[in-house]
Amino acid sequence: MSQQTNWVPTSVDLEKPSAARVYDYVLGGNHNFAVDREFVKHRDKVDPKSRQFAIQNRAYLRRVVLHLMEQGVRQFLDLGSGIPTVGNVHEIAQQVDPSARVVYVEIEHVAVAHSQLILEDNPNAVMVHADITKPGLVLNDPATRATLDFARPVGVLAIAIGHYVLDDPESVFAAYREAVAPGSYLALSHLTDDFRDMSELTENMRRTQNAVRARSRDEVLRLFGDWDLVEPGLVTTSQWRPDRETNHPEDAGKRDGLYAGVARKK
Repeated sequence: MSQQTNWVPTSVDLEKPSAARVYDYVLGGNHNFAVDREFVKHRDKVDPKSRQFAIQNRAYLRRVVLHLMEQGVRQFLDLGSGIPTVGNVHEIAQQVDPSARVVYVEIEHVAVAHSQLILEDNPNAVMVHADITKPGLVLNDPATRATLDFARPVGVLAIAIGHYVLDDPESVFAAYREAVAPGSYLALSHLTDDFRDMSELTENMRRTQNAVRARSRDEVLRLFGDWDLVEPGLVTTSQWRPDRETNHPEDAGKRDGLYAGVARKK
């Protein structure tokens, strides 16, 4: 985008890539800048498969939301929701049940501004501008409290956000788990280096506004606490309840790059 529009706050840093805007570009969105597109082009040259991480992750999100809807969940807390593109949580959920309620949480200014624009006429979905590593602020925000009923199950979505929490992610996720009622779910996906060397990717992300940390299977499992993982457990994004059998499942880890799992509070 070469000019300012109503979705570009004046405070946005146009010189440094943003993970949210990079993700938007990879998924075919148009709320990104030249610096974000150049970052992706560089990544494509270094590692052409890295773009697939985002595509598989987005498909996983859709399957998760539909699964939770099937389990009777009608309200969602989407942590680090990013820039709205086709196939957002409220679109998926409200297509099944228009009364489904969604709270998006994001700190990136463009994502917040654009979300607020598209949600203006949606009484059951709101955007909260907050840092997800500060659960108290997120959970006690007036918009969160007005939208979600914490006495009823909530689907907490942490899709490709945990690896941006560099320090003590276990405490961060524990706070969200503690805040929701029995019968709630936590769904997450998380970058891992268990299947391939991610050092170049993580180093490149230091050039953006959002550094990342890849984690092992055991580290990711700890984010679920004592909640019960639903089948098929902690797998990679394409292997979590795929719509159809995938080819070469033994290569899924290298191809997907992220662990994925859903757990239920007892």
